[in-house]
Order: sequence, then C-alpha cells, then structure tokens
Amino acid sequence: MELVAGCYEQVLFGFAVHPESKASGDREKWTPVADFTHHGHTASLSAVAVNSRFVVTGSKDETIHIYDMKKKIDHGSLVHHNGTITCLKFHGNRHLISGAEDGVICVWDAKKWECLKSIKAHRGHVTFLSIHPSGKLALSVGTDKTLRTWNLVEGRSAFIKNIKQNAHIVEWSPRGEKYVVVILNHIDVYRLDTASVSGIITNEKRVSSVTFVSESVLAVAGDEEVVRFFDTDSLTCLCEFKAHENRVKDMFSFEIPEHHVIVTASSDGFIKMWKLKQDKKVPPSLLCEVNTKARLTCLGVWLDRVTDTKESQLQAAEPSVSEEEQSKGNKKESGDTVQEEERQSKPNAKKCALTGVSNKPTKGRSQVLTKKRKMVEKLEKKKRKKEKIRMMQ
Repeated sequence: MELVAGCYEQVLFGFAVHPESKASGDREKWTPVADFTHHGHTASLSAVAVNSRFVVTGSKDETIHIYDMKKKIDHGSLVHHNGTITCLKFHGNRHLISGAEDGVICVWDAKKWECLKSIKAHRGHVTFLSIHPSGKLALSVGTDKTLRTWNLVEGRSAFIKNIKQNAHIVEWSPRGEKYVVVILNHIDVYRLDTASVSGIITNEKRVSSVTFVSESVLAVAGDEEVVRFFDTDSLTCLCEFKAHENRVKDMFSFEIPEHHVIVTASSDGFIKMWKLKQDKKVPPSLLCEVNTKARLTCLGVWLDRVTDTKESQLQAAEPSVSEEEQSKGNKKESGDTVQEEERQSKPNAKKCALTGVSNKPTKGRSQVLTKKRKMVEKLEKKKRKKEKIRMMQ
C-alpha cells in the first residue's frame, strides 16, 4: 500500500508502507518508506483521489494531474475547469468526478480520459461532492447555500435543498443509508429514506474532515489536534484522541484483512496511520508515522490490489447525454433551472481531453498518430534503401 499526500508546496508525496507482524506484546509497528515525489502543479494541491491504477490531484492552478502508480510516471493532465479544483472522487476504476470553484461538476472517463459530461452545478463554488455507493446518485454542496442531489445515470439534477448557510463537506455512509452535511462546526445527519435531518452533532472547532469508519460511527477532525469518533444514531462522542501537534487537514479510512485503519494528515507535516479497535469507544493505536516536512492539504491511500471491479453505473451517463439533449426540446423536468445552466456550459472537446506536454487533443489519439508516423518513417527508409540498391546496380 502507499500513502499519497499533497501540500501547499505544490508537491505530491508517495510513501510505501510495509505491514510488519507483531514483534513484542500487542504493540504493532509498520514501516513507511519514501517512494516518490511528483511536482506536476504550479500552485498548491487542493484535492487527491485514488483508484487501483492512478492517483489524480487537483490544484489552485485549475488543472487535474494524473499519476500512474504502476509505472511511477506522469500520465498527463485534464484541463476543463476555470477555478481551483475543490474535490475529486473516483467511482470504481471507470469514472472520475471533479468539482471546482467555477461551479462546474465534470464526469470523466478514467480509461480514455475524456470529459463525458459538464454540468453547471452551483451558482457559486462547488465546495464538496460525494458519490453514493451504488454510483447512481451524488451529492454536492456549494457557496450558493444549496445541497444538490444528482442523478448520475441520466446526468441531471434530481433535487435541490436550500440550507441556511454554506456547507463545505458532504459525505455518504458506507451503505448509503445516511449522509452528513458539515457547516462550520455543525454536522447535520440526514437519513436517505426521509431526506431530512435526523440529528445534529456539534464539534468544538470548525470541521476540516470527516470519514465514516462504519455505518454509524463518524470520525471528525477539525482545526485542532484532536480526532473524535461520534455515533451518528445517538449523536454522542464515543472517544477522542490527540492525533497531531497541529490541526488535522484530512483523513482516510480503509479495511484490509485483520486491520481497520484510519490515516490522518496534518499541517504539522506528519502523516499517521492508526489501527482502529473493535470497540470504537477505545482510542486507536498508532501503527506508523512519517514526517513530510511540508504543510499538508490532502490525503489518499493507494492499495496495490484489484479493488472492486464493479463497473460504475455512470457508464449509462455517456449515451444518456445525447438522449437527454434530444429530449430537451419537448420535455421539461424538475431540475429545469440546472439544465438551463447545463446548456450554457457545453464542454469544449479540446479542453476536456487529456493533455500531455505536447498539448495534443487526447492521449489515445496522439499515440495512434505517433504509431502512424513511425510506420511511415519505416516505409520511407525501405524505399530509400531500395533506390540506393538500384543506383548501385
């Protein structure tokens, strides 16, 4: 496995982690080893997402960079947004969804690296988005004081809820039966079946990151050194522990055989891995830590294995885009205002493409062109050789 983290200093760090068997007593230690650094952006990193092959990073330079974790090389960049990239989410290995300060949400084909759909989602910035485990729905929040539900199968707005203040985080639970919306230090817990607030959790300071460690337990980090575990049913704090010397910027949780792990990244430069206990009222134990000596902003974990090969339901989004546009003339749906905005922001084919150093339209197309050029060059060389032989005779 590999820890990946972005920072204000424009660099993506990669640390390979080697789990070790218990040496003495119950104390278990893992070893992180520096693997790579990638300086692809010209401004600070603001978001990171990981699938089984790639790490993608978003930045204040308005681009998304793709890093191939198998080959350990830069795979190019995606240029479509006109604002800081605020959130990146993979669903399976086939689709990536990005949100930015231009108010646009983009759905990308993560194989061809083409923009399938560009939606003007919010009147202000898109501050965060979260994909339902089924891949059929997504939630987004923005600076227009709205919580929006998106039908990803049809690529349209499904529901708009006005909220009193601007939310900066939204997150689905692992089974997708509930979701949380974060406004400053308040966490509103919603149930999917009622789409209404079932309770409110209040943290001591502004919340910077949340992650579900189970269907009912939510890990909360804020502008402080402490991480807290809350029960989203009883709305009580189960436990808290001091994770860092400075504020915690991002968290990530995952499960591997015999281990349930939560990773934290802080402004103090440290990335730490913690082993969760069966009883969430007991604070987790530290597995390992590494000092990047940088001001960290975002975090991800790359697991070197074939993750869920569940092909995203978003595959339907590509054909449905054309179907939707054909039906726009004679059909008006509930998300009319959003669709009106969508029409105005049709994706520029050149901007949506994956661009490398050469700035060619698409990576796939450029590879085909280079192959053709090589074939032509070989044929020309053969012709020259034949002509020389004829001259000699």
